[in-house]
Amino acid sequence: MTHSKQAAKRVRQNLRLRQKNRAIRSAVKSAVRAAVAAPTAEQRVALAREAVSKTDKAVKYGVIHKNAAARRKSRLQKALNRIEGGK
Repeated sequence: MTHSKQAAKRVRQNLRLRQKNRAIRSAVKSAVRAAVAAPTAEQRVALAREAVSKTDKAVKYGVIHKNAAARRKSRLQKALNRIEGGK
């Protein structure tokens, strides 16, 4: 139980923001997985572009750090290059 109205409001806000952040973070991960699993090269490129966009938006919203986003985008590109080189 909170001791003040302000603390109770912070608890409510934190809960709401945590749910929003989890949804954004999950969407980024799903977009990356979809890009890697796409069957054709054209689809991979389109889905990778979408994944990068979602990652950049997550940075803009403050959900992930910009260096973490850069690392994720780099790993995505590396994975796609490996797939393209293997075929």
